[in-house]
Amino acid sequence: MMPFAYERPTTLTDAVRMASEPGAMLYAGGTTMLDLMKLGVYRPRRIVDITFLEDSGLRRISVDNNRLYLGALVTMHAAAEHEAVKDNAPVVSESLWLAASQQLRHMATLGGNVMQRTRDPYFRDPSWLRFAKGQGNDQDSDQDSDQSGAGYGFTPYDDQRLAAVRQPTRLSAMLGTTDTDTMSYPGDFAQSLVAFDAQVEIMGLDGSRVLAFSELHVAPTDRDAQFDFVRLSPGEIITGFTLALTPALSNSLYIKARDRESYAFANASAAVGLEMQGDTVSDVRIALGGVATIPWRARAAEDALRGGTLTAQTMRRAGEAAFAKAKTHPHNAFKVPLGINVIVHALTTLQKLEG
Repeated sequence: MMPFAYERPTTLTDAVRMASEPGAMLYAGGTTMLDLMKLGVYRPRRIVDITFLEDSGLRRISVDNNRLYLGALVTMHAAAEHEAVKDNAPVVSESLWLAASQQLRHMATLGGNVMQRTRDPYFRDPSWLRFAKGQGNDQDSDQDSDQSGAGYGFTPYDDQRLAAVRQPTRLSAMLGTTDTDTMSYPGDFAQSLVAFDAQVEIMGLDGSRVLAFSELHVAPTDRDAQFDFVRLSPGEIITGFTLALTPALSNSLYIKARDRESYAFANASAAVGLEMQGDTVSDVRIALGGVATIPWRARAAEDALRGGTLTAQTMRRAGEAAFAKAKTHPHNAFKVPLGINVIVHALTTLQKLEG
């Protein structure tokens, strides 16, 4: 682990100022951050510990004006167990319960959770980046220690070398990919947010702003020098999330298929909500995890169902529509039928709950 300075602000204003300094990185729960610092994946020059902030709104869960508010420093455990969340947004509670071990859920925060990097098996071993950048077996240069991507310690590489070195695996994404970037987004909570048009509240040097959660994560095709993997400028801090309370949100669930019963990333997952008017689907929300480079809204699947009846055939056609543009390889092709079955299972379960 490289040396770093440690800061402990007590106000959000101070935290924003400290986080805007070159090489700064926020610490909230730190459940993955410290491991990645030891491995050299993260190399911050300054850690800004925001767990001592006095702003109580950062730890608030409330229902006001038909909207659910979740503060960014609320722990995953606290949100998953909160009655307002379980009653009004079961998909949120379930996505958090299925996301990590009990110990991690008591430490990890909602704001930190959505900031997880897309990743593959190469992610935790940064030595392969030297080959992708044409440095062979040489030790990391001073340039490798420079901070980029809002101070998270990631370095540029050559796309052609990257494609040659970083081979696809069974964990690779198949939606939202490029020829050289097939890393999959690993989170669960984010799927419940993107499915229901959540908004994320952000504080920065220029004040506060609100961003549609669907715009937070940057797809590989949209990444540039300004935004790496999230649309946050240096110093900007997520302060909370809001979701409009709807019938589909109250009749929602999260299904996760993975290699182990617990503490594993999804091979395919789905956050799904359903509202029926008689036999007609009046509203349906579907977001997918484990198969895309960002939290993925399956709008084609929603369009295939909305306004029609819900049958075994229409549910399967919706699942097929969700993966119609999937780009697979022999290692990850199994995710397509798995993902379709996850969608069908979720819709079938919700249909029974509606009935």
